[in-house]
Amino acid sequence: MVSTAVPGAHAPHRRLGVWHAVAVCIGMVIGAGIFKSSPVAAANLPSADALLAVWIFGGAMSLAGAMCFAEMAAAFPDQGGDYNFLRQAYGDGIGFLFAWSRFAVIHTGSMALLAFSFGDYLATIVDLGVNGPVLLAGATIVLLAALNLAGIHFGIGTQLWLMLLVVAGLVGIIVAGALGTAPGAQGPVAGPAAGPAGGHLGAALVFVFLAYGGWSDTATLSAEMRDGEHGIRRALIAGMTIVTTLYVLANWAFERGLGHAALAASDAPAADLMRLVFGRPGQVIIVAVVAITSITSMNAILIAGARTTYAAARDTAVLGRLGRWHAARGTPTAAIVAIAAVSLALVAFGAYTRGGFSTMVDYLSPVYWLFLTLSGAALFVLRRKFPDAARPFRVPWYPLVPLAFIGSSLYVLYSSLVYVRAGAVAGVGVLLIGAVLLLALRAYAGVRDRAQP
Repeated sequence: MVSTAVPGAHAPHRRLGVWHAVAVCIGMVIGAGIFKSSPVAAANLPSADALLAVWIFGGAMSLAGAMCFAEMAAAFPDQGGDYNFLRQAYGDGIGFLFAWSRFAVIHTGSMALLAFSFGDYLATIVDLGVNGPVLLAGATIVLLAALNLAGIHFGIGTQLWLMLLVVAGLVGIIVAGALGTAPGAQGPVAGPAAGPAGGHLGAALVFVFLAYGGWSDTATLSAEMRDGEHGIRRALIAGMTIVTTLYVLANWAFERGLGHAALAASDAPAADLMRLVFGRPGQVIIVAVVAITSITSMNAILIAGARTTYAAARDTAVLGRLGRWHAARGTPTAAIVAIAAVSLALVAFGAYTRGGFSTMVDYLSPVYWLFLTLSGAALFVLRRKFPDAARPFRVPWYPLVPLAFIGSSLYVLYSSLVYVRAGAVAGVGVLLIGAVLLLALRAYAGVRDRAQP
């Protein structure tokens, strides 16, 4: 049985204040996704009011999920976050599948997704032809992998300053919307609207909830809050309120400056809006913000994802090569190469389907929301399995809040599958490969145990 002990010499130290945690929350959630998700959401909704409503709803449900994770992180503090919750609640098998999905679907799919976001925006000012965004996406992954193989990566302080930069970019978009044209104006149309014919609320929510991703990591800070009972609740409420406000106002600015139809048809709405209001300099500035944000997020995923892969492979003899650490460079070299290779393959897949960013959302969403749903349900399982575990923080309005989160997660999971496209089929197929690998590893372990005297 997995230990449930919270105290001890190896437990995280409680040294974070509320506003420090708020800053981390904002930095983890806000990323390049907001700059690409809005057009697809708009293409699936009938009006500006509907678009703003789903962004408010997405923020509220993300906060509900963060509250669930905060209780579990406070009761079972561990750097593994939701990986630890899933193992505690359902056993090592689900834990392995989640670790596999992070490597083969979630982390690598996010890398490719951000690379497409980077390529699409940079292509608005750097013309490399019709395949320019794909070439830029692939080159970025190769460059970041090379930097990490050399042991060079951004520090925490740099990440914080870059988070402030993207917040400033969102504020600039809001200002542009306030100064821009009236509702119904038609900005430049950069490409066909994405999403299923006729629109679908669930499809819009898939992209909206994606932009709010990151709170699941934020909630694990509860194990390090000085105020263990109230600190994480205050940090999450303040952080997610700020994020939701920025997202809603940014979408209001898109609607006011471009109009609903042009927003739905744009490949780079932030660049289109800033060019309309501030001209070429405004466009270049926001493209630089999106590019830096994408690179920063990709670098963070590559650092964390490679180390997660290294740790999992280290404990699995069959995958031992991925569990090697390069002592001189201070990096898990094989794991970095593996993640970069899979991410490049996904960029090629996105180019083949001609969906790019949207294909990657299709690819990772079913798997991502499957495990988020299981993580939300783990709150009930862990309360039943370990009723005596210390819980410095408890979800308010239990069980309504976790049930609301589980319900919304199930709906987004359903929506990511209801329109079966190549990306979703591929993502589910890769998860099934992980299940086969799990069975093979268990069979191998059984044979090995029987062979030992």
